[in-house]
Amino acid sequence: MPSLARKVAICAAVDGLILQPLNTRKDQRAPPLYRIKYGDASITALSKDAGPSTLESNPSFEAFGIVGLVTVFRYSYLVSITRRQQVAQIRGLPIYLVTEVALTPCSSQQDASTAIAKTAEALDARASPQNTDDEESTTEDEAPESRGSADEIDDSAESAPGTAEWSTKASPNTTARSSIAEDVISRRGSYGRFAQRWFSRAGWAQDQKRNMGLSPEQAVLDSASDEALDKKRGAVPAKVPIPDDAAGSQAALALLPKLLRSTQILFGTSRTFYYSYDFDITRSLANAKVPATATVPMHNHVDSNYFWNRYIMQPFIDAGADTLALPLMQGFVGQRSFVVDSHPPQVDDGSVKDSVEMSDFAPGNTTANVSPPRSEKATADMRPSEKRFDITIISRRSIKRAGLRYLRRGIDEQGNVANSVETEQILSPADPAWDPNAKVNSFVQIRGSFPLFFTQSPYSLKPAPVMQHSPDSNFAALKKHIEGIKRKYGDLQIVNLVEKHGVEATIGRQYEQSIERLNNEASSDQEKVAYEWFDFHAVCRGMKFENVSFLLEILGKKLESLGSTMAVDDKVMERQTGVLRTNCMDCLDRTNVCQSSFGKYMLDQQLKAQGFDMAVQADQENAWFNTLWADNGDAISKQYASTGAMKGDYTRTRKRNYRGALTDAGLSLTRLFNGMFNDFFLQTTIDFLLGNVTSLVFEEFEANMMTKDPAVSMQNMRQQAIELCQKRVVADDAEEFIGGWTFLTPTTPDSIRATTLEEAVLLLTDVALYLCRFDWNLDKISSFERVDLAHVQKVKFGTYITSTISSAQLDEMRNVGLVIEYKPGSTDVTRVNTRSLSSMSGTPKAQDPTGFVGFLSRAGRAQAVVEPPPRRIALKALHSQSSVADPAAARNKDEPGAITRLTEIQEVVLIAAEIERLAIHNQPRLAGAKPEDANLIEKGDIISLAEARKNTGLLEQLGHTIKKLVWA
Repeated sequence: MPSLARKVAICAAVDGLILQPLNTRKDQRAPPLYRIKYGDASITALSKDAGPSTLESNPSFEAFGIVGLVTVFRYSYLVSITRRQQVAQIRGLPIYLVTEVALTPCSSQQDASTAIAKTAEALDARASPQNTDDEESTTEDEAPESRGSADEIDDSAESAPGTAEWSTKASPNTTARSSIAEDVISRRGSYGRFAQRWFSRAGWAQDQKRNMGLSPEQAVLDSASDEALDKKRGAVPAKVPIPDDAAGSQAALALLPKLLRSTQILFGTSRTFYYSYDFDITRSLANAKVPATATVPMHNHVDSNYFWNRYIMQPFIDAGADTLALPLMQGFVGQRSFVVDSHPPQVDDGSVKDSVEMSDFAPGNTTANVSPPRSEKATADMRPSEKRFDITIISRRSIKRAGLRYLRRGIDEQGNVANSVETEQILSPADPAWDPNAKVNSFVQIRGSFPLFFTQSPYSLKPAPVMQHSPDSNFAALKKHIEGIKRKYGDLQIVNLVEKHGVEATIGRQYEQSIERLNNEASSDQEKVAYEWFDFHAVCRGMKFENVSFLLEILGKKLESLGSTMAVDDKVMERQTGVLRTNCMDCLDRTNVCQSSFGKYMLDQQLKAQGFDMAVQADQENAWFNTLWADNGDAISKQYASTGAMKGDYTRTRKRNYRGALTDAGLSLTRLFNGMFNDFFLQTTIDFLLGNVTSLVFEEFEANMMTKDPAVSMQNMRQQAIELCQKRVVADDAEEFIGGWTFLTPTTPDSIRATTLEEAVLLLTDVALYLCRFDWNLDKISSFERVDLAHVQKVKFGTYITSTISSAQLDEMRNVGLVIEYKPGSTDVTRVNTRSLSSMSGTPKAQDPTGFVGFLSRAGRAQAVVEPPPRRIALKALHSQSSVADPAAARNKDEPGAITRLTEIQEVVLIAAEIERLAIHNQPRLAGAKPEDANLIEKGDIISLAEARKNTGLLEQLGHTIKKLVWA
């Protein structure tokens, strides 16, 4: 495998950014330099001779690796790793956590030089003695040199987990944790002015931060020094200047600073991304993939499901810069050492003691007489029967359906679920020198959201799940998901932890029924899926979380049958035959407790097989295990819900009391706030950095302060809706179907101006047109209106602007529509889908005159029929360019690189012409008329821009302004 650059020297030359990889392997040829050209950010290889002179004559700094290139239209920023922390070591190979990144503009030498100088100054300030004592004593981070041109970096610089390159007071037992919410506190302004004031430093006590799951590490920073360092970083501009000839939407460019700040938080200060130069952390021991040849770069054999920076790294991969293509994985990596004894000495304290867990609940037991942790015992002091092990947890978060709580729920059409995480627990000897003949055990579990289509509102502490789509659509997606798991892992045991009563019961029952249906269709017992519904809250009511042992009693035999993977010298001797899939509502808190219990059960089995009985060890608290799993739960929770995990006190201490309950209440409120305010733009950032959407997504965000789920193919949904409407509403088989489209239409029939529009389906046959109002959540027709083409009097097309609150809504060429005016007749029908299907014809029935008036006018009854006024169907075209990324155009350098079809006006004109043609054909009086007399099409503004400005009320403008203050 080609060596990845341990460090990269970055400097601003005249014609572009120069990147010089610095390798560690002395037996390899020195890699070439690479240049990122200013302007178009194209990457080309350079000769090595250009390196030293360029580095000496221009400002530069050294990075630990390249994250990728973020490009919005013509603006590109290089993201590089400037601080890291070693968190584990597997097979003698270190694994690092990214703690800070730098963003360097690729627009001009002046901008790049300024940013590089500020980054170098910040690195020097971090490394200075005064900052080392005052600031870095708790972070355990490493920072590279601000300048350097050395071609090789000594491997000895890679030290043990928890140590630092220049921090003299770092403690190896310190755990550095962070969260997105905490970074909002320390870097004010990233989430809008309202959030900036809400998350002010003075508003939170340190104890509250700690209880809310936030790391206290930033508490040691003085406010003034912290702000000074932020200013020194300076790579993110407060405002991006927009030239007059700038290509791209104003919304995307206006939100560019916010995007860059979110990128810094996500890849850097959120402390959620991990990497290794030599060890593939994206694959479990059972799923290890050995490259076919030694020349295969790491980015080609890592698991693509966990390669988080592939999209923004793609320009380097296309340029052949394999030494710079460093894969990053989001999730968690943690490691602890512990000592076990095959023949522990018997200790007689003269009294019979209960188990540790029960004695901890005894009244007045505030200070337990606990011996020092066995993991701290020096190797020289160990007895011959003792052995030291490392336990490592690696959690891998999937890039499929990635995102935040409430904004990414359930499943997509391809069978990918939200919050999908693979967690591997590795047991290995903790020898200083790695022994290739040592036994390494691995146990893998997975978690993920319900494999069903559903949503939940972010504006409630405990919202009820709302099911979406038809049962058949749900079952088809669930079946894809289950089949994918079985292909990868083998046998499957599902553990569902939601409540059997209350708001969670509905989705739990549908999940159970779907698995039953899947098992009924199975051809053999081996293909059936084991399913266990364990109501966690009911069984553990009263904070009795130790009752999780009941679940272990149920699944113990299954766990043993699935087994674990065991390898010696990188050869798999035993392989885990299946996997446990655990879920609760969010797949966070209850799932964390149960997965840690499953992990402890399997750890005991693995150690027992090697002659160590955990039940007779002197250390029964196993703090090393509990803390590691609690840190894992916190990390996964922060990535999905922006707070630490609830029930974390039990995971850490195996004890539960009222303080933990109060902490959980605070976490719930924090999650509510983040879901209401902070998550929307961060979700947009995640989708953009993963390549799921294009720059057009920022137009959607500016208009709605939220974006759609790119994994849900609206094109497929619309096509399925058109087909369903055709089957349901076109009753006469003699009618020839011409075409179907989706439009926006006012929620109130026979109106043009409306505060809200809904997406509806328009069907056209040779004799009629149908407007079908569709329930997109349930895949059902709510109502439809049939109009005979013989009754169509006029078709008007033109500008149709319904709102003026965002720039995208002001474009007169994109905001167009048509209005179909018709005279209601007896063949025009409106049907409403209710419990009792109702229908009504378009012509109201005439009322018979009664009394004396009726007697006098019986002969003129026909004159009493009231002529119905004309009715209108208003249709606004959907935007033809979608923000969803087009895989076929992913390598196209021209922005926006989105899915393109006919323009809005082209589509409207074509449909209007087709309606006119068929309407004339169905009206004999027009069929033989002259072309100028038979013209039904009229061109003109439906709602002009000037009229829309007048109609946009003060409250609507004020509401959007408040939203921008909060979310943008």
